[in-house]
Amino acid sequence: MAARIALKRALPSTRSAFTHSPQQPPRFITRPFSASLPSLAPNPNPSTSASSSPSSSSTSSSSAPDYAIPDPTRPTHFGYETVTEGEKRERVAGVFTSVAESYDRMNDLMSFGWHRVWKDHFVASLNPGFSPLTPGPDPRGPQHILDIAGGTGDIAFRMLHTAHVVNANPAVRVTISDINRAMLTVGKQRSTTLPASQQASLSFVEANAENLSQTRPLHPYPSPIEPTTHDAHGNTEQAFFDPATSTASIPSASVDLYTVAFGIRNFSNIPAALREAYRVLKPGGVFACLEFSKADAHPVFNALYKEWSFRAIPLIGQLVAADRDSYQYLVESIERFPSQAEFRDMIVDAGFVVAGDGWEDLTGGVAAIHKGMKPRA
Repeated sequence: MAARIALKRALPSTRSAFTHSPQQPPRFITRPFSASLPSLAPNPNPSTSASSSPSSSSTSSSSAPDYAIPDPTRPTHFGYETVTEGEKRERVAGVFTSVAESYDRMNDLMSFGWHRVWKDHFVASLNPGFSPLTPGPDPRGPQHILDIAGGTGDIAFRMLHTAHVVNANPAVRVTISDINRAMLTVGKQRSTTLPASQQASLSFVEANAENLSQTRPLHPYPSPIEPTTHDAHGNTEQAFFDPATSTASIPSASVDLYTVAFGIRNFSNIPAALREAYRVLKPGGVFACLEFSKADAHPVFNALYKEWSFRAIPLIGQLVAADRDSYQYLVESIERFPSQAEFRDMIVDAGFVVAGDGWEDLTGGVAAIHKGMKPRA
């Protein structure tokens, strides 16, 4: 039991399915794509979500609402509050604008610093630079990685280092997408410390993960198009985006690897984001998510972790960042996020194939890695 609380090594079944060097044939879970998912509506009791039942998606009536289509008026949750999808999007934007400059410190507080180890493990398990979609004996071909909600660059920079330096594949490029301009600004500024070859393989776009058909590219810092603008209070700020290119799209079947780390629980409509992930991935491409999860299998450890989360983190947020409310929301958002099995079922309902149980627990389930593969044509 104690061994499971420690950071687990990559599961053989997961690695064999979604890396270039297969070992034993994995056990797969799959079922036909279902756009109508009534079991994924906001649930006042997340532990009893009907999506955990493999038969739930197949029993949807033809008149059921399509929960994989964003609706700004549809009820959802913001922490423990019930709000509309549109309101959640605005309030989440406010949270991350507030914490953008202290984002890594926030994750340190919420994970005791373990998020850095988890991210390293997440990237290593994906082995960027070696793509199972590359034909021929050498898998080090071109690879396009889309890092969603990756504004500050934590995952993308690790991906580029592993691909370019460790795996000697300079043909890997990464697109960082985030709905929050402040987070992208931090990431763009940090990227200036990367080697020139990695900077040239990196791009930033402002986009909503639930609708990647509309994006706004981030221009080289500062913007050559409009160096400065003024906010509502007359303060000067950098301008990064060209309105003339605000309708650019991430094309269907254009991405080899889709990653999202510590972001998907903040989305207003997770099924819609999963459907977009499925759309933009190539057949055989991989969806990979690292997110805070449930440590329910270890009651004592879980109780201590929740005590820390709900009592200490908001207080520290108040003392360190003068922002108790944002940290309170982030703690509540973890508690409201589906269990490992429930989220696995959401991934499968979006059309992906998963190997084994579909997830890997980290540090006893405080975080988990979920992976799914878009079936080959």
